[in-house]
Amino acid sequence: MIAEKSFVQNESKTLFGHPLGLYVLFFTEMWERFSYYGMRALFTLFLVAKTNTDNPGFGWTNSEAIALYGWYTMLVYLASVPGGWIADNFLGQKKTVMLGGFLLCVGHTILAFDTEISFYLGCFFVILGVGGLKPNISSMVGGLYPKGDERRDLGFYIFYMGINIGGFAAPILCGWVGETYNWHYGFGLAAIGMFIGQLTYSYGQKYLVGIGDFIGKDSHPDNELRKRKLTPIEKDRVKVLLISFLLIIVFWGAFEQAGGLMNLYAKQKTDRMLLGIEIPASWFQSLNSFFIITLAVLVGGFWMRWKLKGKEASSLYKIAIGILIMGWGFLFMRFAAMDYEVAGKSAMYWLVLAYLFHTIGELCASPVSLSFITKLAPVKYAASIMGLYWAATGLGNKLAASIGGFAETAGEKQIFTGIFIFCTLIGILIILLLKPLKRLTHGAEDLLTK
Repeated sequence: MIAEKSFVQNESKTLFGHPLGLYVLFFTEMWERFSYYGMRALFTLFLVAKTNTDNPGFGWTNSEAIALYGWYTMLVYLASVPGGWIADNFLGQKKTVMLGGFLLCVGHTILAFDTEISFYLGCFFVILGVGGLKPNISSMVGGLYPKGDERRDLGFYIFYMGINIGGFAAPILCGWVGETYNWHYGFGLAAIGMFIGQLTYSYGQKYLVGIGDFIGKDSHPDNELRKRKLTPIEKDRVKVLLISFLLIIVFWGAFEQAGGLMNLYAKQKTDRMLLGIEIPASWFQSLNSFFIITLAVLVGGFWMRWKLKGKEASSLYKIAIGILIMGWGFLFMRFAAMDYEVAGKSAMYWLVLAYLFHTIGELCASPVSLSFITKLAPVKYAASIMGLYWAATGLGNKLAASIGGFAETAGEKQIFTGIFIFCTLIGILIILLLKPLKRLTHGAEDLLTK
């Protein structure tokens, strides 16, 4: 009864057919991602910046910077596991998001100070903050819609757009300020974005009534769902989720070369002159979000028409196609590396094409993977399993850093070629195993509740 009442309350206030709470979460995540991607765009560039310049960094080597970047991004997402557990067992999703936002405000503010210890301390608080906010805000999006609601996938696409509006603006603004004036001014601008996000979430609580509240051990009418053991169907679905987590690790292990190896490649080996103006290297980090904003509706519409024609359009199939397309983007980076070997610089359009393919792959795989998890995850473990999703993303980030770090010895061309081949093989393998994997979902993606 409580769950039904919350849906009625939220359904009574809609905008463009979706609950108003979706837009509160949209803007909260938009500003949180602005802060995160603002720092991400500057992270490795700051670490490798020489110490004896007007805008000094730490003067690290590429491999050292990529290694720390990998540890940082891995821990950011691994922190989602305890973040989800705290929500499930103590605070609920709504309050854990609030706590995570507060910790993020603290972390990004500390990063604005120009000392070595403040850099590490700021990273520590950002890790804790993302761990509290990231898994739970995604679960709250799923909680806005009743089971079987066909708007859920579109709701996640809208939510995903918020992520990428923040991701587009952050490298341009924070990146330009950081590279041009002072790295820590760029970090400070990211902090301002996080404060706006926290204020948005606080103000929007009235539109999130009954969403993400803590399910008490004794008082909730659905308490038996939390006590009982998993059914055989739920166990099969968890098996599929675990396989999907492996695919997530593969996907982000390739895709997240963007913040490490490809970011440094843009800075050090790309001809960035355009009409007599040198483009900041950090601006290339905005390409992914720009393409998402401009192509999301087209890709989503394609899959909708594809499904209406009766063709395969399951989430697992989309993830496999996403891995294939994203992997093919590294062919362009191979061409960029070949260009560099001949001319000593590579053209910018190789990076643009690579990010275009990476984005199309992401649009096929990432939004539906979030929705897929909310459909398959047992209710009693919803936030914890979402935490595992972000943990898999974190392991993918660490894998990306481990691979990217080899570039100084193996060479970028070999690394980019290897990623292309591996992603192609994994994508084809999942397509071949699609039928038995779909059987294990037991119709979880059907529109009608059975």
